[in-house]
Amino acid sequence: MNKEDLLKTALDAVTVRGSAYGDAYTNHKRIADIWSVILQTKVRPDQVAPMMIGVKLARLIETPDHEDSYVDMAGYAATGSQVKDDEKLIEVGSSRIIDD
Repeated sequence: MNKEDLLKTALDAVTVRGSAYGDAYTNHKRIADIWSVILQTKVRPDQVAPMMIGVKLARLIETPDHEDSYVDMAGYAATGSQVKDDEKLIEVGSSRIIDD
């Protein structure tokens, strides 16, 4: 898959998942809260996307031709960036917490 197709596929996937799972920040906060309980240590919402990229990297070691893992990593990178933007807005008191 060429890079343009990969990025378009990742954007489509993020958009569909956003409508299924809600906005990125809320979903990543929920995941971080659950991981915090399981791991018995504080996990922040902005740590979720890099950790999921790590999962995809581990899977690529086993199946390096699995294109879906590359698509998912691009999607997690985009979503992680959105989470960081939303965190900045929260810090300054904005009420904008939506997925674009």
